[in-house]
Amino acid sequence: MTQDDTLPTTAGAAAPVDTSGVVDALYTDGITALKGAFPVEWVDRLREDVDAAFDDAINRPGGAVGRGPKRWYVEIHPEQIRGFVDLVTHPWVTATCEAVLGPRYEIVEVGFDTPFPGAMNQPWHRDFPMPEETRRERRLTSLAFNMTLVDTTEDMGPFEIAPGTQWDDSPEFEHGMFPPKAHYPRYEELAVRKMPQRGDISARSALTIHRGTQNFSDRYRPVLVLGVDAPGAGNAEHHDLAVTRGYWERLPQQVRDHLHCPVVDELEPIVQKHTIEGLVMGEA
Repeated sequence: MTQDDTLPTTAGAAAPVDTSGVVDALYTDGITALKGAFPVEWVDRLREDVDAAFDDAINRPGGAVGRGPKRWYVEIHPEQIRGFVDLVTHPWVTATCEAVLGPRYEIVEVGFDTPFPGAMNQPWHRDFPMPEETRRERRLTSLAFNMTLVDTTEDMGPFEIAPGTQWDDSPEFEHGMFPPKAHYPRYEELAVRKMPQRGDISARSALTIHRGTQNFSDRYRPVLVLGVDAPGAGNAEHHDLAVTRGYWERLPQQVRDHLHCPVVDELEPIVQKHTIEGLVMGEA
């Protein structure tokens, strides 16, 4: 079940990060990105591990959770993928986390979305209800990093996001997450389709209204997801990260400082529990 991830291998050497620009983008558009953060070869190895994890998950009860027709989400343990250390120690990732979430940020989620051929438009949504800190203080308390594992094309059902909508707050939002269809014209007017290529990485507020779109191609579009919290944000309770003792001992202290999860003798397969009910059916 585990992959050999003893030491960082190919994390890109980034130029100094303009954290003011990153923070400004996240607080205005709700999303930012770095192109060419990792070598294509590194991404291709990561995809091999994600493919293996998906094959395992889809063939056991509770291994994958539906996010709409032909679309699944799978949460995994860090050591199931080579390159986890590379990812979480990349200078752009760490600088972004520190600038937005503070120096004691916590890694709470590793997983991947898999829209397959035939996946439909999702309803516009955010990934969880707006926290009180965000509502009262206009402060972001979590980030989602996305890394495409394929070169995205227009027909593959690209990710679509409505910039600036991380602050939208209405009692009409079902479960605090799903705006009513009367709001859709505004999101469609704002919508930007993202076309990341292998090696690119983005960071976004999961509160920014977004959706996956219809996959007309004959290829699937796997995307790795890294979830990071500010201390006390509380999203860890929705996830089940764990690492083995041997893996923990090999991790750099820089990673241990931000990975607050159980250290176990043997990993148990994760039974998915981060269900988003409104995404199960999607849109026909």
